[in-house]
Amino acid sequence: MKKIITIAALFAVVLCSAQTQFEQGMTKALGLWKEGKNAEATALFERIAAAEKNSYLPNYYVSLMNATAVFTEKDKTKINLLLTKAQDALDAEFIKDQNNAELYVLQALIYTGYVVADPMTNGMKYSGKVMEAYAKAKAIDPNNPRAVFGEADYQLGGAKWTGVDTKPLCAQVDKSIELFATFKPETPFSPKWGLERALEIQKTCK
Repeated sequence: MKKIITIAALFAVVLCSAQTQFEQGMTKALGLWKEGKNAEATALFERIAAAEKNSYLPNYYVSLMNATAVFTEKDKTKINLLLTKAQDALDAEFIKDQNNAELYVLQALIYTGYVVADPMTNGMKYSGKVMEAYAKAKAIDPNNPRAVFGEADYQLGGAKWTGVDTKPLCAQVDKSIELFATFKPETPFSPKWGLERALEIQKTCK
């Protein structure tokens, strides 16, 4: 009995140690990203993803980092590489789980990256996919603020060409800000971005 208790205690210590390593790694990687050290952050997230198969978050951040980098990149060759890397990391998680709203929000963001990079070539090709991804995210979690805001933000971005009424879209932006206020991330590392951008768009609406 004593031996069993000892083994159980050791197992618990190993679990705690592994969890601490994961948390330390995620904290460090997010810190590197915040410092603008994208290559180092990506490499660390990839190592964590290889070691921690049960969490979607390391690959999620690899994908998010590369997808968001597109919006400030001018070199089309680099843009394609960034979006490919973002998609590959996201696909690795879609294989494991097709019922995560955050993954579909990120998919929409990747498609948006293609549209922004080359609107004339990619607008028609990807716009429907952007809306489809947001629709899937909202079907899974109607109260996900990133899904509600992202969908409205994308449509507002194209409003000057499509001529759609922006009032309902601005109402969705307002709704997303309310959802951000009550949104509770599952873990300290779960996605919680988007509020600052939503507040900026809310100002343009008014």
